[in-house]
Amino acid sequence: MACLVPIAGSTYTYATCGELLAWIIGWDLILEYLVGAATVSVGFSHYLEAFFKDAFGFEGNPKLMAAPFAYKNDTFTLTGNWFSLPSFIIVILLTIMLCRGVKSSARVNNVLVVIKLIVIIVFIFGACKWVDTKNFSPFIPPNTGKFGEFGGSGVLRGATVVFLAFIGFDAISTAAQEARNPQRDLPISIGISLGLCTVLYIATAIVMTGVVNYTDIQNEAAFTLVASATQQKWLQIFCEVGILAGLISVMLVLLIGQPRIFFSMAVDGLFPEVAGRLHPKYKTPVVTTAIAGTICAAAGGMFPVDLLADLTSVGTLFAFFLVHCSVLVMRWKHPDRPRRFKVPLGPVLPILGAACCVGLIAVDSVSAIIRLMVWLAIGLVFYFFYGRTHSRLNNPERYAHVQHLEVVDHHVETKDDLKN
Repeated sequence: MACLVPIAGSTYTYATCGELLAWIIGWDLILEYLVGAATVSVGFSHYLEAFFKDAFGFEGNPKLMAAPFAYKNDTFTLTGNWFSLPSFIIVILLTIMLCRGVKSSARVNNVLVVIKLIVIIVFIFGACKWVDTKNFSPFIPPNTGKFGEFGGSGVLRGATVVFLAFIGFDAISTAAQEARNPQRDLPISIGISLGLCTVLYIATAIVMTGVVNYTDIQNEAAFTLVASATQQKWLQIFCEVGILAGLISVMLVLLIGQPRIFFSMAVDGLFPEVAGRLHPKYKTPVVTTAIAGTICAAAGGMFPVDLLADLTSVGTLFAFFLVHCSVLVMRWKHPDRPRRFKVPLGPVLPILGAACCVGLIAVDSVSAIIRLMVWLAIGLVFYFFYGRTHSRLNNPERYAHVQHLEVVDHHVETKDDLKN
């Protein structure tokens, strides 16, 4: 779908079943990317704290290193902390970088990804000799009597959380319009990165649960815990540096994607025109980048990772469900349209994919599903009171001057800005 409709906006653009559905998925993607980046920022805070402690023996004020709330079993409790300052600061810094353009941030991201891959590979081979196969038994721990706690239902519930790790592949498509040859480059890049990362995820999980029993991995900085179990100080610090680099790269990708969702919706008139304006010098959606970054930074500083991860996972599953539906619709509506990449096995894979997404949503926590429904309901209210009456589809004469979208120096911009 990314190579078939290579326009800034990711899944929002691919929801080809009408304006209302496009709005729903766009509103859902706001939740996915914004909360996803906040989730990663919380992990960054924990690993930064561990790194300074292990490398320099420095311990900051714990009240400024974690969220003031904890979330467990659908219950909020006060932690006594004030604010996760590292989470807030890193998101603000990345937002400032992105306001200046994707080109510079892309170079930084490329370096961070290389560092991350090197560290993961070194960790896998450096810790594998400490793997104790006894830790793999039982391979699927028996259910505790509560749905979603180990057993078969626990595997499914865990899959909804692990799904969070695959947001990045969807985020690649948000910059489809900024690729030189999206019809060729996007399928290749998504396929290679998906395959490589899946192999590394599995290998890393095997090593981690082999070195330390799964019941002992309760620390937010799990890599640090496992690396310390090998009693190799260098490996512990090395992993922390790599994880920090990796988390920054993930936040960059998500923060790049979020403003482009706003931008695509603004160009269609579903969001206020200010969201479609670009910086006169950097040609970036600076307004939406700043707004998204500020909200994300605040969420990362205030809320616990459990709550944020739940929201992100269920939102991502819902977005992917609609992508599968869009593939089916495109096959039906435009069967003869030229395609550089075509999903194999006809409608079988999209149907299976959509069914899997629905199944995983069904086994997720009820509270996470309710929060998603509330978020979507808020979005529908906004759509019917603003988006529907201002959209380009319903007001073609209002947007007659907006000819098309184009790319200048790898930045998205409109031929005639919406503010004209």
